Amino acid sequence: MDVSTISTYTDYLTKQNTKADELRNTLNKTDYSDADDEKLLDACKQFESYLLEQVFKEMQKTVDCIKSDDDSDPNQNLVDYFRENTLQELASTSTEKEGLGIAQMLYEQMKRNYNL
Repeated sequence: MDVSTISTYTDYLTKQNTKADELRNTLNKTDYSDADDEKLLDACKQFESYLLEQVFKEMQKTVDCIKSDDDSDPNQNLVDYFRENTLQELASTSTEKEGLGIAQMLYEQMKRNYNL
């Protein structure tokens, strides 16, 4: 296995974990008692997008039955990278266009619970 592939793959995994960490930090550091409606709704949409992304990833695992265990394919990391980016964009677009309604329900509950 090529050493540059390991470095690239490590960078790839680091980037994938960054999105979850950013969302967690945003939710933990934000005081929603003085948040405006737009900021609160944006946080709820980010959560719904992340949730959809995780669902799509699990769904993808059910159809990846032809995936080879051979590490000799130099393009596999690139394919995985673009698959992950595609799933992220699909989740983000789905949330912005229609969504499941999770963001709206979460938004309404937070407004009610925090008396915003």
